[in-house]
Amino acid sequence: MFRRDHAKFICDVSELAGLFHDTASMEDFLQKITAMVTHHMDCEVCSIYLYYEDLNELVLKATQGLNPSFVGQIKLKVGEGLTGLAFKEKRPICEGQVKNNPNSRFFQGLGEERFESLLAVPILRGQVGIGVMVIQSEKRNYFFIDDIQILRAITSQLATTLETARLLITLNDQKQKKPQPLADLKLVKGRSGSSGVAFAEAIVMDGLLTDFEQLARLSKPLTEGDFHRAVEDTEKQLQQLQKQIENDLFDVSGFIFTAQILMLKDKGFLDAILALIRQGINPPQAVVGVVGEYVHKFSAIADSYLRDKIYDVKDVGRHLLENMTGLKQHHSDLEDRIVIARELLPSDTIKLFSQKVKGIILLSGGVTSHVSILSRSLNIPLVVADEPGLLSISEGTRILLDAVIGYIHINPLEDTVQKIFDREELHKDLDHLKKSIRSRPHTKDGVAIKLMANINLLGDMKAANEFKTDGIGLYRSEFPFLIRSSFPSEEEQYLIYRRLVEGMPGKEVTLRTLDVGGDKILSYYDYGHEENPFLGLRSIRFSLKYKDVFVTQLRAMLRAGHEANMRIMFPMISSVDEFQQAKGIVQECVYDLENEKQKICHPQLGAMVELPSAVDIINEIAEEADFLSIGTNDLVQYLLAVDRTNERVANLYLPQHPSVLRALKKIVDAAIQHRKDVSICGDMATDPKFLPFLLGIGVRTFSVDARYLPKLHESLSNIILSQTEPLALELLKQSKIERISQLMGIET
Repeated sequence: MFRRDHAKFICDVSELAGLFHDTASMEDFLQKITAMVTHHMDCEVCSIYLYYEDLNELVLKATQGLNPSFVGQIKLKVGEGLTGLAFKEKRPICEGQVKNNPNSRFFQGLGEERFESLLAVPILRGQVGIGVMVIQSEKRNYFFIDDIQILRAITSQLATTLETARLLITLNDQKQKKPQPLADLKLVKGRSGSSGVAFAEAIVMDGLLTDFEQLARLSKPLTEGDFHRAVEDTEKQLQQLQKQIENDLFDVSGFIFTAQILMLKDKGFLDAILALIRQGINPPQAVVGVVGEYVHKFSAIADSYLRDKIYDVKDVGRHLLENMTGLKQHHSDLEDRIVIARELLPSDTIKLFSQKVKGIILLSGGVTSHVSILSRSLNIPLVVADEPGLLSISEGTRILLDAVIGYIHINPLEDTVQKIFDREELHKDLDHLKKSIRSRPHTKDGVAIKLMANINLLGDMKAANEFKTDGIGLYRSEFPFLIRSSFPSEEEQYLIYRRLVEGMPGKEVTLRTLDVGGDKILSYYDYGHEENPFLGLRSIRFSLKYKDVFVTQLRAMLRAGHEANMRIMFPMISSVDEFQQAKGIVQECVYDLENEKQKICHPQLGAMVELPSAVDIINEIAEEADFLSIGTNDLVQYLLAVDRTNERVANLYLPQHPSVLRALKKIVDAAIQHRKDVSICGDMATDPKFLPFLLGIGVRTFSVDARYLPKLHESLSNIILSQTEPLALELLKQSKIERISQLMGIET
């Protein structure tokens, strides 16, 4: 059989990717790819399907050899047909006799029926699924191993370019999308960017981002000197904004505004504007032109983290224009409102926080964007929803924002409001709960209990101290890693960890080492393809594999803990060997730092118990570790093999399962036997129904997000400890989930 010149083809596709920006349209660009692949592979059909996460569908976006009128109309669910199956399983599917395969899917009128052979290859960027490329032939058994290899190479080479094409097509589709009539808008389903619930009147701020061109048109003629003064004023304003949030958000504030300040010092950016000014263009128009160019460049970047820099560019541009022209947009009366906006900048979020808004609805941006990150830290409920009709809502419309699950209720019924508020227990008076908190939490019969706080950002320490926490039971150190474009340095991490221990003077502080992988992906690290990332290179496995990253973090922690009561904890320990290896690296760091004459601490080293493998050898781990912490969320997930985020099996995620209760008892018994501290950190610790059982098996330390501390204080005050042990023993005897649920008062 005639074989193709694959090496030449790879070069051809490389050249095509370079022509990306010169193509008339994205559709035309995709069509060029299908034509080239069809010609080279000497086959009759090549089709490109792109994946849209919000729809959970693959959409036919280009085809050579099939009915072109079906482009944009053919949609496949993940796993549907051979194409959907290739995407779902992230592997090529080669079929020599398509009609004999039960997974085949044909659309009437598309014209696929006469093609015997099919090769479908997923288009992937790392773990991210972008789409599927499919080639077909009328001949049976037409495609071979080398065809699979070449198509995999080509899809890999084109992945980032095709991802950009998908982004731009989506943007164009959004521009053409007609808003839903307001009368029909009752419930909008979006994505939660920052959890919480808010019920308030809405205010639409579609104009919050200044219209650059309009500002420039309204401006009088200005000079180069006016531009230079605007640069100086803007830099001062950004520095003030940075200082404004530095105390509460030290670990992220600099990451946001420093990038914008650096733009004002960037010679290329400033020279581009000055060149236009010196050509006679009015300075505001010059700013508009250069900012537009930068926005266009960032828009073409496939990486979502880097694309978010568009908002930093716009923010700098807006400040420059406002400072030059003296024209500003003022928005007042935002207190206790839910703000609806097409997009927001990080500085806008800070301003909205200072104006005491109740919630935010965004029409663009991601749940991992800076705005979402800031909203979570500032406790502002936020939902991202692609529904232009929201911009037509009249001021004063009542909105119930359920940012726990991402729902927006417009003019909801009273029983809907009550049901959601009952669920969240937000009807409770927080001030009353604060007053009910005692300096030392204890049960009704006077037994002292230790309540610690889980910390995500430094800003969370304020609530933790307000609720009189005994210390930090878990600091999730990965967050500064997740929002960056590269690994933070030792010095940057040291400053964060030092702020943390200084914010809890004299109290115990437990730092968990880097816990990435699974659903916590570093945008700047190429994980490669993992069939199941939750069972892949994550947590302590990642740290042990990349020792340089681990050592940098440990050195920062050891230095930050000097003269503080600090402990270090390793996540997802699965064996004694793993713990000893991590412990050995800590000892190496201690040795090196002491030789460098650095002031350090000698912390206790603990293990997070989250895996079934650790439960079976818990006595050996307890003997080796200085303390134990039980991560109940992952422990339940791995014990029951249930992904609680999967709607199909979420009802099977049952912490009251007898195997879970018995595993917890085994872990606590081992800790008590070896006289090691043990704490519970996870959702079970926040549920009053599980509290008697946990106390009954011997748990005396709980670590929860700070907002749950008042509820935990209240629950403890109603429990008689002497009655919990008999209840725990009775629960441990049970083998049926239904009976355990009855005894605990859990609805099934």
